[in-house]
Amino acid sequence: MKTQKSNRLFRIFTNGLIRENPLLILMIGLCSSLAVTTSVDNGIGMGLSMTFVILMSEVVISVFRKLIPDSIRIPIFIIIIAAFTTVIDYVLKAWFPDLSKAMGVFIPLIVVNCIIMGRVEGFASKQPLSDVIPDALGMGLGYTWVLAGIAAVRELLGGGTILGFQILPASYQPILFFVLPPGGFLVFSLFISLNLFIKSRLKDPPTASDACCPPEGCAGCGTNGGQL
Repeated sequence: MKTQKSNRLFRIFTNGLIRENPLLILMIGLCSSLAVTTSVDNGIGMGLSMTFVILMSEVVISVFRKLIPDSIRIPIFIIIIAAFTTVIDYVLKAWFPDLSKAMGVFIPLIVVNCIIMGRVEGFASKQPLSDVIPDALGMGLGYTWVLAGIAAVRELLGGGTILGFQILPASYQPILFFVLPPGGFLVFSLFISLNLFIKSRLKDPPTASDACCPPEGCAGCGTNGGQL
């Protein structure tokens, strides 16, 4: 029983990382992701900020889900998300002013990010706390690794640096295309292709009945693809 529960929680966690990645699979929250990924520090900062907000919002909504009237659940969800967005916004302004200035309006706009609203409405408001925590962490970290990865490629090719450290030789001529919006879309499309490849490799193996009875039928089993 414990093994089954552990496997289920692990699958919920990995859904956000790969199988249901909010950016590469669900295709939501794209505006901020392409806008802030010109440098790795911006990508990591945005991703961790989103992770904090989605985790705390899902936890609070899951705990009080039975007390929230269905007729006003959306306004309540927005208030909760806005509260934690304000917290992370002030933390960045106080402790990381340069990062806060670089990301500009995109931190306050977390409150209307489709990723968070979609998860609290579609998952946290219906599931217990034990399921909500791995879901929020998976979605948040899945969002973060994509931002950091895209930002690393764009910063490296567009400036020859990563996190401000010179990686490519000084003679390297930066490709400014990658720091512009078209470059962001190109790198993003490459990450989508990579994620689809990884996802295809993680498909569940066929069961014995699937192997015996393929869709076109199996003479050895005396079936016609499971159809009568």
